[in-house]
Amino acid sequence: MAEVVQRRIEERIPELEQLERVGLFTKKEVKSIIKRATALEYKLHRLIVNKEDFIAYIQYEINVLELIKKRRVHIRYNFKREEIEFPIISRINSIFKRATNKWKDDVQLWLSHVAFCKKWATKSRTSKVFSAMLAIHPDKPALWIMAAKSELEDRDSSESARHLFLRALRFHPNNKKVYQEYFRMELLHCEKLRKQKEELEKAKIDLGDYEFSPEILNGKLAEVVYKNSTGKIKEAEFVISLLNIAAIFDFTKELQDSILQDLQTNYTGDCVTWDFMAKRELEAPGAGEELQSAKGRASDVNRREERCCQVYEEGVKTLNTEPMWTCYVSFCLERQKRKTNVQELKEKRQERLMDVLQRAHDSQVLKENYYKNWLQILLSNGDAEGAASVAMAATRQFSQSVPTWSLSLQKLMQIGSKNVDALFQEALTKVNPKDSLPLWQLQVQWSLSNHDAEETEAVFKRGLLSPVPTVAMEMKDGFLDWSYSSGGYKKAKKTFTSLQEIRPLSKNFFTKMIEIEKEQEMPKINNLRDYFERALQEFGTSDDDLWLQYIQEELGPLGQPENCSKIHWRAMKFLEGESVERFTSKYTLLQTGHL
Repeated sequence: MAEVVQRRIEERIPELEQLERVGLFTKKEVKSIIKRATALEYKLHRLIVNKEDFIAYIQYEINVLELIKKRRVHIRYNFKREEIEFPIISRINSIFKRATNKWKDDVQLWLSHVAFCKKWATKSRTSKVFSAMLAIHPDKPALWIMAAKSELEDRDSSESARHLFLRALRFHPNNKKVYQEYFRMELLHCEKLRKQKEELEKAKIDLGDYEFSPEILNGKLAEVVYKNSTGKIKEAEFVISLLNIAAIFDFTKELQDSILQDLQTNYTGDCVTWDFMAKRELEAPGAGEELQSAKGRASDVNRREERCCQVYEEGVKTLNTEPMWTCYVSFCLERQKRKTNVQELKEKRQERLMDVLQRAHDSQVLKENYYKNWLQILLSNGDAEGAASVAMAATRQFSQSVPTWSLSLQKLMQIGSKNVDALFQEALTKVNPKDSLPLWQLQVQWSLSNHDAEETEAVFKRGLLSPVPTVAMEMKDGFLDWSYSSGGYKKAKKTFTSLQEIRPLSKNFFTKMIEIEKEQEMPKINNLRDYFERALQEFGTSDDDLWLQYIQEELGPLGQPENCSKIHWRAMKFLEGESVERFTSKYTLLQTGHL
């Protein structure tokens, strides 16, 4: 091993001598480089090598390169690059190669090598690294795309990029992204040829027998890619993505028209097609004279939106489905949210939206989340009766949805509907009990605001009977809190006593009662001890904080500090697992006054 390391260090001597001779590094710095390089080389020749050692060596060499670059600028010396930088670059490539041979599956390592080659090495070296990486990782489409883009952008080689895309399609014949980037590449190639032709014509250079192919200049290669891709991927969204790519280039009008024709002929069964075609109407040119005033611009916008709606209307006639109506409603909602100072346009947008929402609801295809928008608009317009009707309709349509019931009940509570109590009972019978907690909380809120104490207590007691532990515990905590706020200490203690043996129980239930006791003018330590002892019966095996609070209470003005050792002994006996260690460390901090 030592011989190999020594040989590698000796190979560095010519470049180091040059660095010192030309004044880029001092003798001391050269010795430091040799020492550091020797240590890094030894790490790479151990029996068990780490990837981190290779990365550290590479990073060190790159840092040296960066330093040389800065020193060259500083002393304005630009010679002998072949004798100084080239050997370092070659060595880094060699280390990368050794690393990627050992850790072939590490894509990030390969990409780091690519990034280094792009910055420091030759373009041909980048291609070789990509080739080696793709031989190991042909299953990753993103790498094929990166390699092809590198060929096109860095080496200006459309032929190589095309070859890589064709190879990628052998491995990924149905990958949308590969086809999209291949399509884009052919259009970029076409654009480059058109610019070359234009420049040559301007310069009046005679090309002899060479001619630019009219088919290629008109994007026929891209059209071939389009036909092949849509033959395998028959999705409207994919076709639209290719159309959007083609729209970037100003010479693709014929291609765009062809794609649009294909879209309208073969993909009318997809709501994405109708949505796209409708929104295209917004981009249609307007009348120039009208656009000079705000009212004229609003009138032009309204006409465009009307044309969009006409397309949507055709769409819902052809496809009376939830996705199609969702596209229509989404469009109307987006337009309604747009700000405008022209009241007529604002009213027209709202009227259009309300009409579409009503018709989608009548067809039973309106999505759940749109009822919220509908209710908000009705309430903002002061239409309480309409809002109540829509809220009821939403609960019938989505009778098992907790969010829909919550929203509808909140709106009905807001407008003071008389049927709220009956609807709460209906909601709790229809939704899944496991998800019913928000409805119970809402019912308590309604009862507190609109009913007397007796009826509110009845709501709490019904909640306590819930088979779902989270609901029962939450209602128990709320009942105790309400008892204290409505009836004072005696009622709270009575409630606590009646519920403390009924499971499920939460820690919050006990800590709330402890807080209530401590809030009294003359708190009783015996009551506090009873509450702590009862809480520890339930949570003493896992809750170390509860034991610490008990000890702190005994250390307080009402307690007896001599009881702390007994509580500590019991805690160490009862606690299990990691809670013992947590308790021990916190108790130590408490004793030293740091807690």
